[in-house]
Amino acid sequence: MADPKTLPAQASVAAFIETVEPEAKRRDAEVIDAIFRRVTGAEPKMWGPSIIGYGEYRTTYDSGRDVRSLRTGFSPRKAKHSLYLMGCYCDETGRAARERQLARLGKYSLGKSCLYINRLADIDLVVLEEIVADDWAAMQRLYPE
Repeated sequence: MADPKTLPAQASVAAFIETVEPEAKRRDAEVIDAIFRRVTGAEPKMWGPSIIGYGEYRTTYDSGRDVRSLRTGFSPRKAKHSLYLMGCYCDETGRAARERQLARLGKYSLGKSCLYINRLADIDLVVLEEIVADDWAAMQRLYPE
């Protein structure tokens, strides 16, 4: 079985955010970090070279593979910010609420468990905070510490 590629790193979150370019993405990353900190109450840590994670969980898949991963987080990428929101992806009951929230969010795109945002000016930050809070609650419910 392959080893996981994304593991906790010892790098500083603040130092990483300082390197984000362009400056507008860096300012957005600071706002996103503040939202995640406020909602989760967790001290962030780096996962791999470019993902900022809040909390972590462990699970074992039906295949027997043991997984350790961040509960939630984001990566301030040059093109789009990638927000890792696995809670509502894993939780059927949260999906309908998530769809209603996304209808109010603004301009975004989706992956399986990622929300992609080009810039924060394109979205409603209050709705983003609701999404992060609901996702965090779902992960806490699905994977209690």
